[in-house]
Amino acid sequence: MDLSGIRAFAFDIDGVATDGSILCNSDGDLLRTYDAKDGFAIRMAVMNGYPVAVITGGSSESIRKRMITSGVKADDVFLHCRDKREQFLIFCEKYSLSPSEVMYFGDDVPDICVMQECGCGVCPSDAAEEVKLIADWVSDYPGGKGCLRNSIETVLRAQGKWTFDSVSYKKLF
Repeated sequence: MDLSGIRAFAFDIDGVATDGSILCNSDGDLLRTYDAKDGFAIRMAVMNGYPVAVITGGSSESIRKRMITSGVKADDVFLHCRDKREQFLIFCEKYSLSPSEVMYFGDDVPDICVMQECGCGVCPSDAAEEVKLIADWVSDYPGGKGCLRNSIETVLRAQGKWTFDSVSYKKLF
């Protein structure tokens, strides 16, 4: 698989950045757990100048807060999406990207329309069967357990950009 043309990343939250489990507290806030290594890979992408977007049907502000700590710009976190393709194209236009330059991660039926349009559609190992059938790459890792880390790291390594600069890291995070 040629990863040399990937210039940006976009992904769903539930089932990709998390394992899909959602806890609801008594105030109605929906809580998720995230893998720190996935978060570090997002930071490495941001440190290397890759635009990153979150395109999710989830609507909890805790998603936005977690993604901001990972380096995603607040206005690149698209919550409560019912047409993920529309938000994907807005993201591409904002950064003058062709959809073919974006790696998109999805795990379920609402992600299929974006995965068919992006340059490389990735799904976790525990994605819905319909998604696995159309994915360009089925990760060896499940959602929330390294799918983002493995795939982002693979792209950055292929492009010679998986290098850690502690000075830049300290400035950005």
